[in-house]
Amino acid sequence: MGARPYSLPGAAAPVLLGGAWAVHTAAGHLPLRAFVPFALCLVFALVMQVAANLVNDYVDYMKGTDRPERVGPSRMFANGLITERAMRWGIGVATAVGCCVGLPLVAYGGWLLVAVGALCVGGCYLYSTHLSYRGWGDALVVLFFGVVPVFFTYHCVSVCGAGLGREGDIPALLLGLGMGMVTDCLLVVNNYRDREQDPVTGKRTLVVIFGGRFGLQFYLWLGVLGALYPATLSPWCALAMVVYLVLHVQAFNRIRRLEGQALNVMLGVTARNMLCYGLLLALALLL
Repeated sequence: MGARPYSLPGAAAPVLLGGAWAVHTAAGHLPLRAFVPFALCLVFALVMQVAANLVNDYVDYMKGTDRPERVGPSRMFANGLITERAMRWGIGVATAVGCCVGLPLVAYGGWLLVAVGALCVGGCYLYSTHLSYRGWGDALVVLFFGVVPVFFTYHCVSVCGAGLGREGDIPALLLGLGMGMVTDCLLVVNNYRDREQDPVTGKRTLVVIFGGRFGLQFYLWLGVLGALYPATLSPWCALAMVVYLVLHVQAFNRIRRLEGQALNVMLGVTARNMLCYGLLLALALLL
């Protein structure tokens, strides 16, 4: 429960998108060996998502952000369902497994990937311990749930795994930016729901700093801007983005009418939209 399996599609979607872009740039002609780094990237992303969830559960309770009376989904540590020792062990094991899975990627992407992996691990911890409390959470989500997984999955599969050129680097970065903005919508819903409780515990998100009206508009425009570049890639991609935008605007209209605990259901709706964005766009690129 502490690992939050429902959040794993959010970690998988950008890796799938990066792999689909690699297949697209290779016109479908990728050697079988190129799928090994793809699998490693996917498992690494999933394991680090689990580690990040456990760290978030632990740190938010220790900082006093998660209390038994919180309006968000139940947290394991705050509700006494797991011991501090067990949580520490879970965090350590998940981090160690992630590092072991990521290390073989050095054979495909060189030692640069050690630095990238270290940034991912560091971001996993810094997000919950410091940066999300100082308004940097949204930037980290865009970076580590968009730009980094999309670009480096593409890089490992296409450039290193298949030995292709680097013509797709800039589009991969732009696709990653779009994926990151769409993923950040999930954080915005969470912060919009908690905009009155967070200041009490010293957590200053962008929604707390700029207000609830900003949070609503931020949610809307993150999705719209995230769909713009992918829609230019092909008619299939444009169609995928139209479907996503219909779902996104529907979710925005529902969020405007809800408050407090009622917004929890919109976390699931936004996560569904985020997954649809990644899967539909990946399918469109493959087509």
